[in-house]
Formats: sequence, structure tokens, C-alpha cells
Amino acid sequence: MVRVGLTATLLAAATVARAVQSSTPGVIPGAYIVEYEDNHDSKTFLDSISDDATLRKELHFDLFKGSSIQFKDIEKAEETAAKVAELPAIKQIWPVKTYPVPEHTVHYTGSVLQDVLSKRQESGKDLFTPHLMTQVNKFKDAGIVGKGIKIAIIDTGTDYLHPALGGCFGPGCLVSYGTDLVGDAFNGKNTPTPDSDPLDNCNGHGTHVAGIIAAQSNNPYGIIGAAAGVTLGSYRVFGCSGDVGNDILIAAYNMAYEAGSDIITASIGGASGWAEDPWAEVVSRIVENGVPCVVSAGNDGSEGLFYASTAANGRKVTAIASVDNTLAPALLSNATYKVDNGALTAFGFTTGEPGAWGGVSLPLWAVNFNTTDTANGCEPYPDSTPDLSGHIVLIRRGSCTFVTKITNAVAKGAKYVMLYNNVVGTASVSGAVDGVKGVAMTTADQGVTWIKALQAGSEVVVNMVDPSTASKFLANFDNTLSAGFLSTYTSWGPTYEVDVKPQFSSPGGMILSTYPRALGAYAVLSGTSMACPLAAAVYALVIEVRGTKDPKTLENILSSTAHPNLFQNGKTASNVLAPVPQQGGGLIQAWDAAHATTLLSVSSISFNDTDNFSPVKQFSISNTAKTAITYKLSHVVAATGYTLAGDGSITPDTFPNDLVAGYASIAFSPSDFTIAAGQRKIVTVTATAPTGLDAKRLPVYSGYLAVNGSDGSGLSLPYLGVAGSMHSATVLDTTGTVLSRVSDKNNGGVAVNTTFILPPAGHANDSAYSALDLPKIAITLALGSALVRVDVVPVSNCSTAAKNATTVFGTKTLGQPLGFPSVYNPRGTSETSWDGRLADGSYVPAGVYKFAVKALKIFGKPEVGSEYETTETVQFRIRYAALKRRSVSKGL
Repeated sequence: MVRVGLTATLLAAATVARAVQSSTPGVIPGAYIVEYEDNHDSKTFLDSISDDATLRKELHFDLFKGSSIQFKDIEKAEETAAKVAELPAIKQIWPVKTYPVPEHTVHYTGSVLQDVLSKRQESGKDLFTPHLMTQVNKFKDAGIVGKGIKIAIIDTGTDYLHPALGGCFGPGCLVSYGTDLVGDAFNGKNTPTPDSDPLDNCNGHGTHVAGIIAAQSNNPYGIIGAAAGVTLGSYRVFGCSGDVGNDILIAAYNMAYEAGSDIITASIGGASGWAEDPWAEVVSRIVENGVPCVVSAGNDGSEGLFYASTAANGRKVTAIASVDNTLAPALLSNATYKVDNGALTAFGFTTGEPGAWGGVSLPLWAVNFNTTDTANGCEPYPDSTPDLSGHIVLIRRGSCTFVTKITNAVAKGAKYVMLYNNVVGTASVSGAVDGVKGVAMTTADQGVTWIKALQAGSEVVVNMVDPSTASKFLANFDNTLSAGFLSTYTSWGPTYEVDVKPQFSSPGGMILSTYPRALGAYAVLSGTSMACPLAAAVYALVIEVRGTKDPKTLENILSSTAHPNLFQNGKTASNVLAPVPQQGGGLIQAWDAAHATTLLSVSSISFNDTDNFSPVKQFSISNTAKTAITYKLSHVVAATGYTLAGDGSITPDTFPNDLVAGYASIAFSPSDFTIAAGQRKIVTVTATAPTGLDAKRLPVYSGYLAVNGSDGSGLSLPYLGVAGSMHSATVLDTTGTVLSRVSDKNNGGVAVNTTFILPPAGHANDSAYSALDLPKIAITLALGSALVRVDVVPVSNCSTAAKNATTVFGTKTLGQPLGFPSVYNPRGTSETSWDGRLADGSYVPAGVYKFAVKALKIFGKPEVGSEYETTETVQFRIRYAALKRRSVSKGL
């Protein structure tokens, strides 16, 4: 584990403008979180800095005593924060980072007006497929609903007036406690306007989460929450859009903890890979004090290995991955059609963009009658094509883009296009082409039906409706592509310190749940955001059965009883298990966890990397049954994934990673034994890392230790390791680390000896100098780095500036730009503009300089210069603009 030891280095770059990945946390300039030493009160501290800072938020809680503050002079904030960090009252100080509204995909939204019911409750049993996949249905059938358990949701708020969510807020209601910490208008940059009402009627994410946990059965689609008997707390930390600071998240978590929550769930996060983020540390403290915290693993699966999200990457925090539903539910708009003079027949569609369908009643026209044509409508139509302005053009989805298909139709006069799918379900299509008024998609089966009628010479007239007022109905399609497999978007671990992440998985792809009434009342969404609340509900059910709320015990049981699945690349499945850093222990099996009598003492094992290889591990097996059980231990391998792309690349491979056959060997001592009732046995596991792999590509190997009992029980313990050196891996991408201009969005490097004109010292934010194009340092990390420093190096040794330079790690430096050093950095590109100011508040004189960038290696020692990777920019010249005098108008 790497911990950067100096308090001052916790003052991360408050001037970072942006990073490449959308999920990478931002920073609020001049805003900091401070934690006090014991026996220091906030009033004394805040009074002492009142000339320099204002209070953003009081953070006085049992497990965290501090506050977040905003420095008045942003340009001096870094300098002032460094001084604050040295005060005796201050234990730690961090910049306020921001996290976006949770990512998710909205597939369909519904309507409260429709009375077409799902068939899953006709028998009185729970047949909801995410519940069948996780054994949750068995609890409902047994009358176990999480009664008496309090689950706090930290999210966008909840539409508690929704009839399926109780219709009220406060004692005696389903949503009985919580608060709004921010207000509707909050976007992460403005001032929060908190109140006591956590109502969500403008975002929807939190309402969907609440329904997954505890929706009541009085709703048109028969939705029922996984733990409908729990009490919900709703802590609103997002406005209708935008971001949230980690100071607000810290407050929300502590408020939920102090309100007596038994479980806390949050589907929020950002790229990290490090467990040292203050928000993650606070969540870890709550877990250590007896409250399980589940956090979504993240939706950056495309980024490949080592992309764990915070706060899911926190120690003892349970990170939840996502698997796809076995059904693909769809909330389709209802319209009708008629074949020749036959009766009106209903069909479903999903509107696209544009969607001006109201009152449209036109006959269909098809490009051809081949319902397997993969390039249907992809070529310009022949000259013999009739004027299509009086038709709805029917086109099969496939090969070329939707825009190409629509453009070809519009070229022959079409104003309306109906696509029919080539897979199950429908999709919302964006096809904004000049001339088209309406785009929609119907199902593959419906399209085939129409094509057959047209081929037979019949006229098919479609009567469309306004999608905004159309009634909706629920259609469940078999998911023939990815049912039960890991969602391709689910983020991969482990952390850079090789902690196992995620812990296990839950259904999160294509989930039907509640939605704010103002936004349609019901919706089908996808994301680890949807997997996480189901896991929280499972915790409640298991707590009710087992009678324990201990986070470690519950995580161990849920991990060991989970079912690992095969790897699937989004299209085809392999014959080997998916890697542990993608699925953790596997898909949770709630009923098995609730009734397991064989207990393991850990939820996973990390053998670390080759430099820190820890081949011998121990865990215990406890037999809580009433009779003796004989156990047999064995080893089941999972796919080994290369972190880095081939051909000497330092860049992480994207999904699907290069998976190879190269597995660890595992020896057990003992491997066969009997444990008497009420007894336990310690097992020693010895691992031999796989050989024959390219260690430079950082292969991550993993698998499961299988524990099979004579009572029919079968448990598994996930493990992973890295068959390479994390410390030897390149973290600094020198080709992507350049001196550029603020105006250059592509971060192109400037020529050597480029001259930059900077605002006069202290006037960087003065609009009089807004036209100046400042220098910008773009730093690209191939892998995360716990510490990045940038030194301002004077080029001329005889200059006045050079005489004031000091030498740090062999580099002659005047200091670091404001915003550096930066700690616990995710991989990707960050950009920082420079107005000549150093971190200590001083300005360098005009002259010729270059930047020396140093990134600490993974597991590196920050006090040792050789532990950094380095690069330098081209030299450049800076001059300061003359101070512009403000004109003053004189009165008469």
C-alpha cells in the first residue's frame, strides 16, 4: 500500500481544468475539506481563518469532525491551504472533488395510465427475473421482506409521492427519513439550498433505485421491490443535473449513519484506483463501525483492467458489478395499423429523434422484402422509386448507420421512417436528417409481419400517435444476447495496490423500476447503479434471516455463495470463467447466503504482484451446522487478462481485454478434512504464480478456491494476483505529456522557445486579460500515480531566477505551479493552465523555462527521487503584460 506521507501533498490540483474520462472527478477551485484533531472545535478554527475563508459546510459527526471551507482568494488558495495544513488543529486536508450524476442508460420510460400488467405476479409468486436470478423470489414466497431494516439511499432523491413508493414522506411512510442537502438548482458549482424534503421529480435515478429496493405492488406493471418491507432513507445529494462535491457526500454518509441506517447504498463514483480518497475513507470508517456500505463498481468497463471507481474502491467497502437481465423489458408506445380493410391491430414502438408522430396515418413502403438483408436501405434508392412523402418508409436495422438509412429515404421525399429491429426489443434512434419529421423503431417480429403483408400485395396503413401522450405497455423479450453475463459496461478492478474489486455482482442491465411521475413514472434503465440497490436489498433479507448486521460476516457469506459465470465479450461466451476483477465472487445467491451453515473468514484473497508476492495465505472454515461435515477443497481457474495492449504498448487494453490461458497453481493444506459441528479449521493456501506470460503486459490472473461439503454445500473464494511488477510498469506517458496552449483542445505541443504573454501578477481572473492564451501543461498517465509533481525549471543558469532555484530529486527548480503536487491520480489526461504562479503564492520572473514532470511509480517511495518517472517539456519564454489602467469617469 502506498500512502503519500506529507500533509501538504494532500493539496491536490485545484486548478485542473478537466480530464479526458468523463467519470474522472473534477476539483472545485479554492474549496477544501479539513478534518480536525481530537478536542478541537470548529468555531475556534473557523474564526481564526475568517479573513481568508468562508464555511461551505459543517462536517461535525461522530466519525468525522471537520468542515469544508472556501478560500476567498482562489489564486492564493493553494498557498493558504498549505499553511492551514500545518495548524495544530488540523489532522488532514483535502481539496473538494466533484462527482457527476450517476451514469446510466435510459432504455424506456412508461406511463401511469396504462393498465397492461406484467404476468409475473399472476400466481402470487415473485417471477421478476432479477429476483429469480439472485434467489430473492424465495424470500417473498416465504414472507421475508426485510421488515424492520433501514436502508439509506444516497442519490438524486426519491419521488416518494409515487404510489409504488408509499405516497408520503416521514414517520410511518416507506420513505421515512432523509433530507435534501442541495436543492433542485444545485449543479456542483453553485451554492446548495438544502431543505428537509428529498423529493426527486426532475432526475429519476434515485427514484429508480428506491423502486428496485422496495417498490410496493400497487402499480400497473406489477413491480415489487426486492425487500418491500424495509424502511427507506433518502439523502438527496444532486440537483436536477450537474455534480456533487465529496464534502456533501461525506455529510450525507455520516447523516445516514447517525440516523441509524442498517445499510447504506450509493450508485455514485468516479475514476480513481486508489483507496485514499477522503470520501472512500469516510465510508470505510462507517463499515468499520458496523454498517455495510454497498457502492456501484462503475460503468467504465470499456477502459479495461485497473479502473476501480471511488468510493467503491475503499477498503472494506463492498463494490457491486453488474450482470444483464435474462429478460429485456420494454415499455412501448401503443399505436395501431390496418392491413387492407381488416380490423385495427395494436403494435408497439419506441420513438426516436425527431419524433413528430402525432396524427400521422400513412401506408408503409419498404425498400425490399428481404427480412434478413443486413444492408437494408444502405444504398441510394433507384430512380424508379416513387415519391415517398405520402408513406412511412419501413427499413430493417443493420450494418450502416441510422443516419445513412434515413438520408437515403429522405432523398426520395420521405418524411417518416419506421425502422424494425434485427434483435429483440426496440431502441430509441437519433436520426436528425434535414427533411425527416418522425423516426421510430418497432420490433423485429412486427417488421417481418408487415413485410410479409406488403410482399403479398396488401396495403398496410399505420396510425401513429404522439409519443408524449401515447399509452405504454410492458413487453418482455428474451435476452438472447447477454442473459446473465457480466454487463460489458461494468468497471474492472483491481486497485493499483491490488486490492480485490469488485466484491460480487447483481443484475443491473435492463432493469424495470419506478421513475418520477413527472418523467413517466416507470422506466427501464441499465448500469451498475441498478445492480447496487438490489445488492443492498439482499443485505436486508439476509440480515432478517441470519440476525447479524456485521459487514464482514455478510460480505463473506454473500461472496462465498455467489455463482461465478463465464466470460462473455458482449456477443459470444467463452468456456472459461470471467476474471475476478470483472465479477468478484460472481452473481449473488441470496437464499443460499441466508441459510449457509459453512462460513469462510474472508471474502477474497489477493496474492499481490511479483514484487510484493504473498504466496501463503490462511483462512478459516467454520461449520455452524448441527452435524459434522467433510470438506474437499479444489481450484477452479478464471481467465487471465492482460492489462496492457501488446507490441510494447504502455496503454491499458480496452474491453474486451486480451484473455489468455495462463493460470496459477494452488496447493491446500489440508485439502480434505472433517469439521465437527460448531468447530472451525484453518486452511493454508499456497499459490504459484503462472509462468509463460508476458510480465511487462501486467497479466492479472484469478480464480476460485472451491469448498465442497458432504452436506451438499458448495462455496467459492475468489482470488487474484498480478504476474508482473506494478512498480516496473510505466505510469507516465511521455508522448502525451506536453506543453500546450489553453486554446488547443487537442493538446498539441508548442514549438520550442514559444513566447507566452501572461496577465500581470494577481490578475489571472481579470477580464481585461481574457484574450491571452496561457501555457498549459497536459499530463497523461498510462496508469495511476499516487503523486505527480511538476517543477518549474529556469533554463539560463546565470539568470536571477536560477540563482533562487533549489535542487529537488536532481532537478533545479523554482518550485511547482499552483495546483501541484497532485495526489492519488487516476490514469488519463489532466490539463492545468499556468499564469506564472507557484504553489507558495509567488510568481516567477519573466524568462525562459521548462516544466519537469515527475510521476511516482506504483508502490514507489515518494521520498526517493529514483522512484519517479520523468519527462521535460520544451523550453518556453514568458512575459507579463503591462498592467492596464481602469478608466474612471468623473462626475460633473
